[in-house]
Amino acid sequence: MKALFHLAYHVTDLDAARAFYGGVLGCREGRSTDTWVDFDFFGHQISLHLGEPFKTTDTGHVGEHLVPMPHLGLILQRADWQAMADRLQAAGTAFVIEPQLRFAGQPGEQWTMFFRDPFGNPIEIKGFEDLASVYAA
Repeated sequence: MKALFHLAYHVTDLDAARAFYGGVLGCREGRSTDTWVDFDFFGHQISLHLGEPFKTTDTGHVGEHLVPMPHLGLILQRADWQAMADRLQAAGTAFVIEPQLRFAGQPGEQWTMFFRDPFGNPIEIKGFEDLASVYAA
């Protein structure tokens, strides 16, 4: 069964959403109206609707960090992750958790970074040397 993931959430300004998701992250814009816009979020669909963004708290215990919950995320090959980290740093992104390696030498070793979109919605991007190791135990 082949499937695409879809997630819809609130933003407060569609032009700012276009600048961030399209401009900074490089997502291709899809359909839109005056109250929402779709983006191709690296092969998956996100729909950003005008409204009040969801409340988050830094309560997710991962390694030595408390991470924003809930959050959405993306898993990339390590080289693509590094290119995204460089792109976000060049755009002046304020990181919740700076780009770094976690679980070094362990199953699930990954590079990670957390940041928020302009509306406070938290995003995590992980990088793996081998995507087959994402579920390694």
